[in-house]
Amino acid sequence: MPVFGLAALWNRGASPERAAAVVEGLGELLPSAQSMQLVVSVQAEQAGIELKVEAPGYPRAAVERLADEVKRSGGTFVELWRLPKPERDALRNSIFAGGKAYAGEERTAAARALEQHVSALASRPAAPAPSAPPSPAAVPTSEDDPRRVPSAPTGGPQRRGRRFAVRLELEFRTELDFVREHALNISNGGLFVRTAHRPPPDSVVTVDVKLPNGEHLQGEAVVVHVLDDPYSGGVGLAFLSDDVTFSRTLDGYLASLVGGVS
Repeated sequence: MPVFGLAALWNRGASPERAAAVVEGLGELLPSAQSMQLVVSVQAEQAGIELKVEAPGYPRAAVERLADEVKRSGGTFVELWRLPKPERDALRNSIFAGGKAYAGEERTAAARALEQHVSALASRPAAPAPSAPPSPAAVPTSEDDPRRVPSAPTGGPQRRGRRFAVRLELEFRTELDFVREHALNISNGGLFVRTAHRPPPDSVVTVDVKLPNGEHLQGEAVVVHVLDDPYSGGVGLAFLSDDVTFSRTLDGYLASLVGGVS
């Protein structure tokens, strides 16, 4: 079953009670979750929670409600799974690496730890603002063309953020179907598949992409776009895999495309 990574961050301007209520109410906010894992991070100027939700499909409506509750509490919400793995790992390492883990049934204890730290932040003198404050982590948004897949962050290696036109043999499976098709473009975030078989948005598929060098990209992806056109229609898939082998294989293939090797 796929696992979706989510996160929320609160600083001294947030409501400690509301932040705690969000965490304690995760079971009601995400009713389709089969299991949860939480990590609470406390830092000098903020507190945060990372949430790994195991669910049969992406519960978009429920996540939107959760995002609204986080915003009302004065926090910032991030859909970690939408971030390409390098950016996702960087955020986890900078914020959650030293955090305390809680099981899903320990939400009350996690909420109390978060509330105490946010309350402490509010009672401290405000730190001087940095001359160039870093931008908060943002969820990448798709552009108008539904065939676009989530882009990687700007900066870093040249291949990040680029989509490459390809024609790669691909198999994808849903709970009901098995389909062989071709991927027409690929990026660090996902790929577009031209197909008459179009699973609904937010559904999860298992993909197996055959690369020209004989390697395979195998993992789970979520349907983020559906293009209903009789000739050029298909689905945009965002990679979900956090697997090291998956990421290394994808990065190596994209590097070969940057170098002009197909």
